[in-house]
Amino acid sequence: MKRKPRQIDPEKKDTGPYFVTYLPIFLDYLAVEKGLAKNSLSSYRIDLRHFGHWLLDQELELDRVERINIVKYFQALRAAGISARSVARALAAIRGMYRFLVAERHLRADPTENLENPKLWSTLPKSLQTEEVEALLRAPELDTNEGVRDRAMLELLYATGLRVSELVRVRIDDVVMDAGYLRTLGKGSKERIVPFGDAARDAIVQYMEHARSNHDKFNDPHLFLTVRGRPMTRQAFWVKIGKYARTAGIKTHISPHVLRHSFATHLLENGADLRSVQMMLGHADISTTQIYTHVSRARLQKMYETFHPRA
Repeated sequence: MKRKPRQIDPEKKDTGPYFVTYLPIFLDYLAVEKGLAKNSLSSYRIDLRHFGHWLLDQELELDRVERINIVKYFQALRAAGISARSVARALAAIRGMYRFLVAERHLRADPTENLENPKLWSTLPKSLQTEEVEALLRAPELDTNEGVRDRAMLELLYATGLRVSELVRVRIDDVVMDAGYLRTLGKGSKERIVPFGDAARDAIVQYMEHARSNHDKFNDPHLFLTVRGRPMTRQAFWVKIGKYARTAGIKTHISPHVLRHSFATHLLENGADLRSVQMMLGHADISTTQIYTHVSRARLQKMYETFHPRA
């Protein structure tokens, strides 16, 4: 009788002996040698433990895994409704672990060698039309301290393409107002310089001169503070974006990441080169940035079909 597959809990500690031995070593390598941030390490740990539980369920150990087993695992993830992007992330974690174990002579063979990445994007990332962005940026009321702050946050987010986690961590000293750029720490604690324009500068100046001091109760170095004097959180700003989108009459659901997508898409549509956009977004691999060229082509195709008389 065939066993019924059990539900996998990534926090259970019932992986095989190879995982018990080598997973901590690999995670230490990522933390110390590669300098991965805590969030990235957590993602690696969850993905790899999930894989370890699946191997245990299949009565396989790391040194017995073959290419076909890896393929079956990813087929199982897709069948369970896991997104293509999450599957790709899991493959990166598993591939990285095998490469490390082979390089350190813990294992002889790497079953992920020459295994192609699954398609990262089953759908194109959402981005707003320029008119929708303008409406969103106008949504905060400027007769309140909170509205002035939120306008500055929205302007800076669209002007720089920062991740929302990077936006809420911006400190006053990170912003070089006269030169129009800021310093930020992205994934892997890698610093990058990102420029911003006059609209964002004016919004930040207005916030600094007329609103921020009313929130600065603890002499906090972060640029954007709540009414309680604490740094703005990702979750709170996520809620605010949704509120302002409704005010702006935007029907589709949006998030802070949609403004990041819009930033990249609009730059490329207006002639920016892919390498510059990659640097501003903080992508380690340019292939991650190339998705935005597909977005631009999709919009171009739609425009052609809408306006050409013989389309």
